[in-house]
Amino acid sequence: MFGSAHTAKSAMALSLSLSKHCLLNSPSKALSHFSPKFYAISPSFIGINDYIHRGTGLWRAAKFSAVATEVTEASPVTSVAEGRERDASEGKIVLPTNKSSEKLLRIRHTCAHVMAMAVQKLYPEAKVTIGPWIENGFYYDFDMEPLTDKDLKKIKKEMERIIGKNLPLIREEVSRGEALKRIMAINEPYKVEILDSIKEEPITIYHIGDYFTFALLVPIGWKGNEWWDLCAGPHVESTGNINRKALELESVAGAYWRGDTNKPMLQRIYGTAWENEEQLKAYLHFKEEAKRRDHRRIGQDLDLFSIQDDAGGGLVFWHPKGAIIRHIIEDAWKRIHIQHGYDLLYTPHVAKADLWKISGHLDFYKENMFDQMEIEDELYQLRPMNCPYHILIYKRKPHSYRDFPIRVAELGTVYRYELSGSLHGLFRVRGFTQDDAHIFCLDDQIKDEIRGVLDLTEEILLQFGFDKYEVNLSTRPEKAVGGDDIWEKATSALKDALNDKGWSYEIDEGGGAFYGPKIDLKIEDALGRKWQCSTIQVDFNLPERFDITYVDSDQEKKRPIMIHRAVLGSLERFFGVLIENYAGDFPLWLSPIQARLLPVTDTQLDYCNEVKKRLKDNGIRVEVCSGERLPKLIRTSEKLKIPLMAVVGPKEVETETVTVRSRFGGELGTMTVDEFTSKIKYAIENRTFF
Repeated sequence: MFGSAHTAKSAMALSLSLSKHCLLNSPSKALSHFSPKFYAISPSFIGINDYIHRGTGLWRAAKFSAVATEVTEASPVTSVAEGRERDASEGKIVLPTNKSSEKLLRIRHTCAHVMAMAVQKLYPEAKVTIGPWIENGFYYDFDMEPLTDKDLKKIKKEMERIIGKNLPLIREEVSRGEALKRIMAINEPYKVEILDSIKEEPITIYHIGDYFTFALLVPIGWKGNEWWDLCAGPHVESTGNINRKALELESVAGAYWRGDTNKPMLQRIYGTAWENEEQLKAYLHFKEEAKRRDHRRIGQDLDLFSIQDDAGGGLVFWHPKGAIIRHIIEDAWKRIHIQHGYDLLYTPHVAKADLWKISGHLDFYKENMFDQMEIEDELYQLRPMNCPYHILIYKRKPHSYRDFPIRVAELGTVYRYELSGSLHGLFRVRGFTQDDAHIFCLDDQIKDEIRGVLDLTEEILLQFGFDKYEVNLSTRPEKAVGGDDIWEKATSALKDALNDKGWSYEIDEGGGAFYGPKIDLKIEDALGRKWQCSTIQVDFNLPERFDITYVDSDQEKKRPIMIHRAVLGSLERFFGVLIENYAGDFPLWLSPIQARLLPVTDTQLDYCNEVKKRLKDNGIRVEVCSGERLPKLIRTSEKLKIPLMAVVGPKEVETETVTVRSRFGGELGTMTVDEFTSKIKYAIENRTFF
């Protein structure tokens, strides 16, 4: 699948789209933590499946007018914007966003400048590059020696000193020549490169401090209480408008200049800033909760998956317990797709390189593909996407208009090249399985097919507890393939399908892929964070590239419409979202081990094994745990988040019962094995708590 905006390098990575020649990103495009590297991708051709997979991982090609062409990743772990409305309804502190509070945006923007000023006060040899405000704060990149946490404390203290001086921020317009002269005077080589990329004039500069003294003494390199940067604003009126108690420096990471691994590795300092101390405390509390839910830690604690260094980074090993959950996800996915009229496919993991030339991947996506391999004098390529395979299956025989719609779906594993520094648990990997599907249909079938996809998407997501969505409809960009008529018809069909479904949505004018309009859906987790998972994209491009046709009622050859769609995105990433949503406390039906039998002594082991067999015969995932004192067995089971524990002592053996304890329901008392079995089966079938 293809896409014009891609979650390739996101939870939700967003472009640094700058107004005029400001060094900071626009308030509507939030950025967040990406460590330790960032690098560029091609804006002209980006995979729809990347868009899905990377998605709380959403990448976009950067649109810089004054800074390095780079891409950053938004980390869902530090994203708090999405939970604000729910917090308000629960009477909690509502954290503002850059979009909802211009005051906050100005504070963060100014904090980035103040931090850069502080760094250069403490480390005069440091060279400045760029420093945008981001979703939960700000950062700035410096060319300097590596920093430590101890350095961050010194920098923050200097920032507080600058804030305490209540220095004014002054905007100045200068000519390009004057700007260059000043940059050369203070020996800032990166600013020269930035200035060269600015197309508009006049050039705007923001000063912190005594500008007039600076104007007189800058020719001899004086820095004193004045610091300046190329910037379009906005800022607070003076540093005193920043609340020192609502400011923290969070971390240091590496970042390549312009995202190029051949260029210098910079030191990126991340900070967060808020309007008041209460907001900062609420944000830090949220971060702690997100840290507690980190799927990498939980995955290790519960023995669900691993990334093995001996095998290579970004390659996921599903352990038995994690594989059970994957099996449940896959089984539900397949069953629902078959019910909705899809034919399931399995296709190869490699193909001749020529296939990827036809699809366009080798021209526009090569940097995200692994190197080719030579087999019997022919070049083969690990697949980065599944679309060409599904098209080849379509082309295997002629089609009539009576055949449509044709729906095919596959849980297809693909492989993408990622720099090691960008890998992140299950959210950014090199091999992953997409829940990929394609629909071939006629023009007048688009609306009904899109509506069918929306229904299927809702049905699947509801099974896993996701019932809150954010929906966006992206329309035709400036550069696009296909005529006006088909674009208008397809876009109207998407709108009509969403309206019929009754879902509210926002329109992203011009945000569609170059080959067709699209719908993107983000799911909301238990913390209110939004994750890009589902996408539906109409494609006018690949049918043309592969010259796929059908015969219409007049016996003329026509080209069908192709729809790309995915619900979960990738199984790996969706599993990571599930882990963090439930904090590893999976509901009974999804839990890899649903019940654990705990004998008081080894003399009850035979009975426990009999009960285990009866439960297994009824499809219940159960195990016996012994060899320790009962209190420790219970603590261990609780630590492993086992939903049900059945304690067995001499009395239970005598009466053929079990004494049940539930993680969610507490002590449930003693019951017969049949009653225990019946209650578990009912809870599983109805997706309820025991």
